[in-house]
Amino acid sequence: MLSFTEENYLKALLHLTIETGDKEEAGTNEIAAHLNVKPATANDMLKKLKEKKLIDYEKYGKSSLTTSGRKLAIEVVRKHRLWETFLYEKLEFTWDEVHEVAEQLEHIQSSKLVDKLDKFLNYPVFDPHGDAIPTAKGEMKVPLKKTLNEQEIGRSCMMIGVKENSSSFLQYVDKVGLSINKKIKVLSKQPYDELIEIEVNGKRFSVSPKFAENILIVSEDVEPMNTKRKN
Repeated sequence: MLSFTEENYLKALLHLTIETGDKEEAGTNEIAAHLNVKPATANDMLKKLKEKKLIDYEKYGKSSLTTSGRKLAIEVVRKHRLWETFLYEKLEFTWDEVHEVAEQLEHIQSSKLVDKLDKFLNYPVFDPHGDAIPTAKGEMKVPLKKTLNEQEIGRSCMMIGVKENSSSFLQYVDKVGLSINKKIKVLSKQPYDELIEIEVNGKRFSVSPKFAENILIVSEDVEPMNTKRKN
């Protein structure tokens, strides 16, 4: 049995390594920033996780998940994203409300309950934010993607997820009219303040670089994301 905090550190390390693309390690400061704690606090917890053989770690250096650590991290992520999907699809929570509640529900230990939840939801592939939901076997499909600020001027793309899950950001995304599988066209980029003008549903908006960095996209010719998988 792991504490809630230990599970959160494993989940954070999984996100900062495997899910962000092409690296296997994350630095102590990076982990601390992600969890909004001091580096010294993160160092103490990473030391405990190393003692439990869940991570490989050097003091104030890089950390990586061991095989057992990765397995546990994926289990927590699976529970979290299934609960987000349940809250969104079945209880009509908005996508900016589900994260905080799922943070509490993800620590439930019953694997039977989680498997039945997965079946009840018809085996979803992605959660409401576009994040991949691991299967019961620990498999996780992480699609190739880039951020909106990387898109070329004059080209269209499709939103497949977000990097930021805060309520204020997701409410702003709603205001712009964006959602998963929504088409976006980049009209211009201002050299002075780097504002990006986009078109969504025939309407034009100017968004900041910070906003664009948190919108995940793929090319417009990619098929829309399948939301369910065959068991």
